Amino acid sequence: MKVYDKVASAILQNPAYRNIITRVSVRQFSPDAVSDEELTALVHAAMAAPTGVNRQPWELVVVSDRSKLERLAEVLPYAKMTAHAPLAIVVCGNRTRMLDAPDDVLWEQDCSAATENLLLAAHALGLGGVWTCLFPHDDRMAAVREILNLPPDWVPFNLVPVGHPAHDHAPMDKWHPDRVHLSE
Repeated sequence: MKVYDKVASAILQNPAYRNIITRVSVRQFSPDAVSDEELTALVHAAMAAPTGVNRQPWELVVVSDRSKLERLAEVLPYAKMTAHAPLAIVVCGNRTRMLDAPDDVLWEQDCSAATENLLLAAHALGLGGVWTCLFPHDDRMAAVREILNLPPDWVPFNLVPVGHPAHDHAPMDKWHPDRVHLSE
């Protein structure tokens, strides 16, 4: 993997750092199941995310029912791979734990952090997943609400199909030093 020159090799050998820079979006899954222990580790990692005023506005809906996974794949334009994943996790924001204006949008950041933790944990466990967008698309959110019978206070934020990757993926080098600006 091509990595920029200013990162010391000791840093590159750090498992947490390597997990971050080698994470990939996985859209094809093997038929192997995700174990209960792996699932618990994923949602535990998601809930360890930073959160504004410690509101923890997330709700994590684990979908493993094959018919629901297939229905979600049918109605969500960028989540077709869900039909072949062993499970999907829908990250929702719970309005009862969101902050009041003007900070009411912080739940989006909180749920984003939880999702990234989930994806990094999946990669660390040898699993894979991909972030598929639901919010702010009313049609996508309504479809997920209906299929999963979500409470009205829950806002479907994204859907992450999860499973064992069907094949190895080479990480992309996303390093762009021209996008780093030092303030003096």
